[in-house]
Amino acid sequence: MGDFHQNGIITTLHDLSSRPLEAMEQELLEFSRERPLGLILPSLYSELEGEALPAIIQALKPASYLSEIVIGLDRADESQYREALKFFGQLPQRHRVLWNEGPRLQALDQQLQDMDLAPRELGKGRNVWYCMGYTLASNRAESVALHDCDIVTYDRSMLARLIYPVAHPRFNYEFCKGYYARVADGKINGRVSRLLVTPLLRALKMNLGKMEYLEYMDSFRYPLAGEFSFRRDVLNDIRIPSDWGLEIGVLSEMYRNYANNRLCQADIADVYDHKHQDLSADNEAGGLSKMSIDICKALFRKLATRGVTFNTESFRSLKATYYRIALDFVETYHNDALMNGLSLDIHNEEKAVELFAENIMKAGEAFLDRPMERPFIPSWSRVISAIPDVLKQLREAVEEDHREFGIAGDGNAAANS
Repeated sequence: MGDFHQNGIITTLHDLSSRPLEAMEQELLEFSRERPLGLILPSLYSELEGEALPAIIQALKPASYLSEIVIGLDRADESQYREALKFFGQLPQRHRVLWNEGPRLQALDQQLQDMDLAPRELGKGRNVWYCMGYTLASNRAESVALHDCDIVTYDRSMLARLIYPVAHPRFNYEFCKGYYARVADGKINGRVSRLLVTPLLRALKMNLGKMEYLEYMDSFRYPLAGEFSFRRDVLNDIRIPSDWGLEIGVLSEMYRNYANNRLCQADIADVYDHKHQDLSADNEAGGLSKMSIDICKALFRKLATRGVTFNTESFRSLKATYYRIALDFVETYHNDALMNGLSLDIHNEEKAVELFAENIMKAGEAFLDRPMERPFIPSWSRVISAIPDVLKQLREAVEEDHREFGIAGDGNAAANS
């Protein structure tokens, strides 16, 4: 059971009573009649063959309050797309699978590339962006949740708690960020959030002084959570990064576009675990090493837009401040783990801190070397301004794929048309 403490400047919605899922879902069903609800699932084809996604699909079947599920499918050839249609065909809700490598969506992507409007990097950010575009084009959901497809501890209550704040017609929230304790298999996980993001934000506050943006970012209990929900109008103007800075970028955009009282975070799970990235200490182009560099760059870019001037000396100072704060956090987490009967390897924790400290400098150097870098994918409102019928093109491309490759005589396909 969570506490009721409100930290920072963002409303925290706790799990105070372990409310029965059935009662919450009944409310969501009633809300959906006034405010239709949807879900976005960014997926790799390989996840269809994994442990987590099949269980997630089984868990979602009874979620009758969902009007539409939009699945973004990456790294799939034609035969794999056909398999994906069968796999997701179990869902009773209306759903569409975006075949991102398919010729129709590739042709649309090329049209956007020719106008310098397409995502520049493959990955989750690009996948999510196209799913957001289809959600706008479909116009079947007013409030939408998004979560990953590799959650091995998935429970349907996670979705219910995640979407509830933006589904309730008497709440005024435009955006909700999920949070949870990253504890599984007797260990405390979530190294990048624990050992990079939080101590880096504290170091930035120490070096730069009081800034509302830093207080805002430090208010989120798990800023790197891949689970969030939003009202449909958020999709028009949000600009998201295509790299590992996605979650930080989304939070920054919500800060730019909305007042703090329109944003919240919700406790959505007691136990949470998903696939883990390698530290990749010897490869800054992969694993947690690349993730940490991208996250740092995302923060530096946002602070630059707030008037902060960086140079090599300021990054050296920031690295030193971060390092001391992060090492103190290692002791804090170690003591917390021992008190709860969990394990935490101090040696590996400090190795991660050393890598992250080095990557703060690498991210700073990259930021200074490429000050005009444009990591954000353009907002859909900008794309629509340049290509007024782009959403129609996107919807038709997805529908044509569905009609051509869907199972003949599939009753679900007919019901979902």
